[in-house]
Amino acid sequence: MTAPTADIDTLAKGGRTNIAGFVLRLAARIPFLFIAGRLYGPDLVGRFALAVVVVELAALLATLGLKRGLAQALSQSDDPPSNIVWDALALAFVASMAASVVLIAFPQIMYPNSGIGGLDRFFPCIIVAIAWSDVSLAALAYRLNVKAAVTARAVIEPWTISIAAWAFSLFTIKDGLVLSYVASMTAALIASLVPFLKSYGLPHGWSPHPVKLAALARANAPLAGADALEWGSRNVDRFILGVMFEPRVVGIYYMAQQVASLPQKLKTSFDPILGPVITQSLANGDRAAIANQVRQVAFWIMAAQAGLALMGSIPGEAVMGVVGPQFVAGTAALGFLLTAEVFASTGAVCESALVYTARHRNLMISTVMLGVQIGLSLALILGMRALDWPTSFQAAGPAVALMLSVGITSIVKARLLRHILGAPVSAWRWPLVWAALAAIAVGSVFTSLPDQYRWTEIVFGVPAIAATYLVILWKFAFGPADRALFRKMPSADEATLPNLGAPIR
Repeated sequence: MTAPTADIDTLAKGGRTNIAGFVLRLAARIPFLFIAGRLYGPDLVGRFALAVVVVELAALLATLGLKRGLAQALSQSDDPPSNIVWDALALAFVASMAASVVLIAFPQIMYPNSGIGGLDRFFPCIIVAIAWSDVSLAALAYRLNVKAAVTARAVIEPWTISIAAWAFSLFTIKDGLVLSYVASMTAALIASLVPFLKSYGLPHGWSPHPVKLAALARANAPLAGADALEWGSRNVDRFILGVMFEPRVVGIYYMAQQVASLPQKLKTSFDPILGPVITQSLANGDRAAIANQVRQVAFWIMAAQAGLALMGSIPGEAVMGVVGPQFVAGTAALGFLLTAEVFASTGAVCESALVYTARHRNLMISTVMLGVQIGLSLALILGMRALDWPTSFQAAGPAVALMLSVGITSIVKARLLRHILGAPVSAWRWPLVWAALAAIAVGSVFTSLPDQYRWTEIVFGVPAIAATYLVILWKFAFGPADRALFRKMPSADEATLPNLGAPIR
């Protein structure tokens, strides 16, 4: 393997900064899961989970693809950057208001399997905060400032929701989770806008131009669709369960999904820097460099997600038991969801390049595979129900469907990107299998102990699984470019990445 190139070094530095943020997010998210599971219970967690699905989808659509499309808009326009980003914020504001009005008028969309009362109807008012935070962080990412995203998403947001969930439980159990979510997103918005205003400032001589806004929305429609479909593939399972099962089942699945989604944040950890690096290489016409970037980042993410999947699924019952004894029923779903994250890694990174090189084909693939996932989820649930299988088995059906659909999607998108770039993009390396088998063998020693020693699975088993996996991976799979990721961790002052060169024109 050749020595790391400058762009790989840049990706590695951005990845280190954001992985540090991932660790912070992990540390803060675990208390929320514990508080939600122990203080609120699976029924209230299930209602909250369904409402969040709808609100976050509306917020994602309200960004109109600007989370990824803003970098391209900034790089290709001669207008002042401040005017462009304020156009984007204006567009997101209008779309957010429209989404909020619809959901406030029809709250049954958020709560399809339970009654509506208290503050339920007004939950969508937070949509604009989510959308503005996303657009602000995307604008900062264009200037290679990822420290803001780490602060807002990995520190402020998760710690606020954890603390608020505990505080509100003392006053209102029914609305406590909704209020804690609103508090966390409001805090994240403030943490996003402060560095945004320092970097771009208030607009001078700017006013909204409907024609420009419409053109921006039209240009980003494929990106918005790709974002919505990727998000939908990870959340439609929860909505299907909400329609077909009681809130308690949804709550148990949601907790498994939250634990499993922590590895998914590793992919988003690279998004703020991967997009600008790819657009720079596209501007230079260097397709081989893009393939190298995709291949390298995909391996980093796949290797990390596989390790986290092993650490979470081998002692799965013990992991779910930490959240609460009622949630152990979600162990099977947890295993499939964690495996799905591993299968999805290559396709997710390939999409980071496809949204710039084959927008419509990427969108078509995602649309078809989402349809496959939904159809397979329903087929598995109805099939197991006809065979009178336990509810816990039926509820794991959407997780199996997700695992299969994202695996197929990764294969298809990797083949498409390889054809476009004329270079391989697969991240697969056989030592991943050796490391996984060794970790499974070590983990099995701890899971075979009597129930009274189950605590050892968490205290000793998880570290032993991680150590075994990492040692084999480091020795047999990592080369110089991979080890670039593990150089000196950046301090807070280094979180803003070095410039990649002149802005793309």
